[in-house]
Amino acid sequence: MPDAGRLAGDAAGSLVETWRRLNTEQRVAAIAAVLLIVSTFGPFSFVEAAIVLTGVSVLYLLKARADRRQFHLPSGDGTVILAAGLWSVVLIVVRMFDRPFGLSALALACAAILAAAGLRERTKRPADDVAPRRPQPDEGPTVRMRPEDELTVRMAPESTMPPRDPG
Repeated sequence: MPDAGRLAGDAAGSLVETWRRLNTEQRVAAIAAVLLIVSTFGPFSFVEAAIVLTGVSVLYLLKARADRRQFHLPSGDGTVILAAGLWSVVLIVVRMFDRPFGLSALALACAAILAAAGLRERTKRPADDVAPRRPQPDEGPTVRMRPEDELTVRMAPESTMPPRDPG
């Protein structure tokens, strides 16, 4: 059976290494997500469960990016983090009148920080679904095969086309 102390040391080392790989905006988003989860302590309902799920999802996204896992998000990481922050704001506002004001204000501030970190990440790193620019083929002369043909053929610059028999 593995030593519990060694496992805890490995987990802490992995967490430190993950933290080092994150950029500033991702670190702010991680802190905001953890604080958002902590702000749900107290009276717990499905709204708080949704906020916890949102915070855990952001943390998982950041951990996966720090581990250099490749996956595609059509709108990019920043947009997803921004949407998570805005969704949390909506959930907190819905629940604001049922909870103590201090808890709601803390949660609202954490959600706003999360949204701001997502917006900043989005401006620094645009969405990854933009197709890379393809290099243009070598531009050679365009020759019409016959006057009545609608199709044209692009010829390589070094080759010449033999004359066509009009028969």
